[in-house]
Amino acid sequence: MAFCAGAGATNVDLLYKGFPRLPKLGEELYCDEFSLQLGGGLPATLINLGRLGVSARIATELGKDMFSEFAKSKFRENGVEPVNLYDGEKIPLNITSAIILPADRTFFTYGKGSIDPSDAAKEAFYRMATGAKVVLMHPGGFLPVYRRLKAEGTKLVLDTGWDDELSFSKYGAYLELADYYTPNRKEAMQITGASSPEAAAEQLRAYFDRVVVKVDKDGCIGIDGGEQFFVPSVDEFQNEDSTGAGDAFLAGFVYGLMHDCPLRQCIAYGNITGGKAVTAVGALSAYVTEAELQAYYGKYYR
Repeated sequence: MAFCAGAGATNVDLLYKGFPRLPKLGEELYCDEFSLQLGGGLPATLINLGRLGVSARIATELGKDMFSEFAKSKFRENGVEPVNLYDGEKIPLNITSAIILPADRTFFTYGKGSIDPSDAAKEAFYRMATGAKVVLMHPGGFLPVYRRLKAEGTKLVLDTGWDDELSFSKYGAYLELADYYTPNRKEAMQITGASSPEAAAEQLRAYFDRVVVKVDKDGCIGIDGGEQFFVPSVDEFQNEDSTGAGDAFLAGFVYGLMHDCPLRQCIAYGNITGGKAVTAVGALSAYVTEAELQAYYGKYYR
């Protein structure tokens, strides 16, 4: 059975909503809503793929603590099989308290951000990902594994996220390996130095036969076979919280790749999954099933 895989740190979010303001030092305020969820990033993309019926695997660091147990249960509940890369005694996850205010958000996070893998961890990820149809790339210590998988015919999809130092010189090794790169407008313009997302997409053709540039709430630019086109977003999705939108877009996009769909259709799927994700607070609160994905596609894109 075809499957998708990736390696990355697991994030757990404690979401607080309903505060009128941030408390001052020494104050205590009560909020109206609270939820405990897995956070964004590569794990969220894999969970959204699992919810779409795609077989998914993640190599990540999990400990013996309550948050790791929560994460393991949520992965498996959503069709993602975790492979543990950690054997220490600490809490190896990133744990974020997110304060959702009416006009903005603020975050407090415990953790180290990303995984710094040992040779044993790299080998464990490679064994787990061998035979995958698509592997999600994450900048970090797994570059040698991506090279081995690429040589074996695995499709590689890169999402760098934002970095103040985003550049071809810093990420060139990943861009040269990736079959697809999925930046948003800001990331695409930063890495190319272009003055518009359309111009950035054209510059990315130097690296990719098929180009993707997300244009936030409006939709997504694509280039396939020399033709630049635009796939609009779904109007009915109303933004409640943009956390996890990019991760969800990537899930829809990869769903299309897993089913050998044309680029324009992969992007349309990404617009649906990304658009639905913003309709509730949290990276994984709102999502579509495979049947709902196809229904939205038939309604808006056929």
